[in-house]
Amino acid sequence: MTSIARPAAPLDRPASPARPPASPIKPTGTARQGLFATRRPDAWWIEPTIVAIGFGAFILYSLFSSLVWEPVFHVPYEAQGYLSPFFSPLIKPDWLPWWFSPAILILWIPLGFRTTCYYYRKAYYRAYFVDPPACAVGEPTIHSRYRLEAAFPFILQNIHRYFLYLAFIPLFFLWLDAFLALRQEGVWRIGVIGALMFLNVALLTGYSLSCHSFRHVIGGKMDCFSCSRGALLRYRAWERATWLNIHHLRWAWASLISVAVTDLLIRLLAIGVIGDPALRF
Repeated sequence: MTSIARPAAPLDRPASPARPPASPIKPTGTARQGLFATRRPDAWWIEPTIVAIGFGAFILYSLFSSLVWEPVFHVPYEAQGYLSPFFSPLIKPDWLPWWFSPAILILWIPLGFRTTCYYYRKAYYRAYFVDPPACAVGEPTIHSRYRLEAAFPFILQNIHRYFLYLAFIPLFFLWLDAFLALRQEGVWRIGVIGALMFLNVALLTGYSLSCHSFRHVIGGKMDCFSCSRGALLRYRAWERATWLNIHHLRWAWASLISVAVTDLLIRLLAIGVIGDPALRF
C-alpha cells in the first residue's frame, strides 16, 4: 500500500507583540456614567463641597497675604520679632523691586509639596475636577480621555518625593524662627503668638513626617525587616511613620489652618489691631 506523504506543518511564528499605548486610558469603572449619576442615598456631596470651600479660602488668603498685603497696603509681614511663616526663610536682597514679594522666592517649595501630595491630589481632584466627585459617583464623559498621571501635565505629580526633600529646608527655618522669637531685645518671653508659632511648626512637621513618600523612604526597598539590626531599626521607624501616615489627612488640614492663622495674627499685631500677651523674664 502506497503511503501518501503529508506536507510538513508550518512552523509556528511568534506573534508580534502588541504595541503598548503611549499612556494608559482611564478605565470606565462600575459607577453610573454621567456627571453626579449615582445610586448612593447619602449626602456624598458634603465632603467635596467643604474641601472646595476650604481650599479656595486658603488659596485666596495665601495669595493676598504673600503677594499683595505688604507691597500694596504696606502691612508688614514681621512684627515684634515674629516672622510670618509665608516668608520663612526671609530672602530679601536689596535689588528686589518694591512690588516683588520675598515670599515668591520660598513659597514654591511648600506649594509644590502640598500640590503634589497624595492626599491633596485626591481631595482637589474630587472637589475641583469632579474626577470622580466621590466613590461610586459618575463623572463627566470628557474624563474618558484623561490619561491619568502618565501624561503632561499630571505626570509632574510624580516629583512629589523631591518636594518632600526640599520641604525640610523651610521647615528647619520655621523651627529656628520659633526659637528666636523667644528672645526680644535681650529679654526672654513666652507670648501667645510665639506659642502659636511652635504649634504651627509642630503641625507642619507632623504633616511632613506623615507623608506617604517619607514612609516609603523609611521602609521601602527592603525584602526583610528582621535580617539585620539596621533593618529592624528601620522597621520600628517605619511603624512610627505608618502611625503618623494613618492620620495624614488631619495633619494636612491642621497645618494648613495653623499657617494661615499664624500669618493673620502677626499681620494684625503689626498694624496694632491685637496685642501679644506674654510672660517676660
